[in-house]
Amino acid sequence: MIVIIGSVVVLMSVLGGYVLAGGHIGNLLHISELIIIGGAALGALVVMSPAKVLKDMVHQIMAALKGTPYSKAAYEDLLKALYELFLLARRNGMIALEEHVLNPQTSSIFSKYPSFVNNAEALEFLCSALRPVIDGKIKPDQLKMLMDIELESMEEEHYAPVSVLSKTADAMPGFGIVAAVLGIVITMAAISGPIEEIGHKVAAALVGTFLGILLGYGFLNPLAVNLEFNGQAKAAYLRCIASAVVGFSSGMAPIMAVEMARRGLNSDVKPTAEELEKMLKGVGQTKG
Repeated sequence: MIVIIGSVVVLMSVLGGYVLAGGHIGNLLHISELIIIGGAALGALVVMSPAKVLKDMVHQIMAALKGTPYSKAAYEDLLKALYELFLLARRNGMIALEEHVLNPQTSSIFSKYPSFVNNAEALEFLCSALRPVIDGKIKPDQLKMLMDIELESMEEEHYAPVSVLSKTADAMPGFGIVAAVLGIVITMAAISGPIEEIGHKVAAALVGTFLGILLGYGFLNPLAVNLEFNGQAKAAYLRCIASAVVGFSSGMAPIMAVEMARRGLNSDVKPTAEELEKMLKGVGQTKG
């Protein structure tokens, strides 16, 4: 929603200033310029991107339009889910987590925290981290290395579409110049015509440059930055899971493992120590 609002503000500011200066909106409506710029940008995007990157870009853009799911409430659900899991493991042994890890969608614990269970990527990340711990196949220090490698891989995968979108945004002014040059070619072919017609064609050519710059710097580049921030938010969420799991597998008490995860959070989503204690008090009374 914020992305949409910001885009509308950019568009209204540009058009509003243009109208206040005496311009007419109709003079900016040249479909041919949009076809040239949009088609060239889309073609370049396809040329430079593997199919998976294009699919990931679409998914990331849709997610950006919806807004980041990693709110303070989402982190509260996550911390409570982790704490309840760790309590169960402390009472009944790590083997008690097997049914929740192998079938997370039907887990009686995860089902209490919809913002977490509906995040398929985070849910799979947690379960894949706990499986080798439950099986006793890995040591705590090895688990940290394993999760760090997975996090690094996920971050690289996320930033591939961001890089491609940024390069496309940087190329938009160039595509605008291409549209403008083609417009000048058309103008020169009609140079012997009426002055009004020549002026109209020159204006159309200049609109191409205008659109290329506006689309590149007003929309695509800001969108790429937004996707980058979303990637950082997702990475922080997954690191929160990783730090808690590593802490608990190293022998920390459930409350301390969750506390370690809390301390690594950004200030806008981090509950205070008092808030954490209050929110976990009810969870501590839940039977595993």
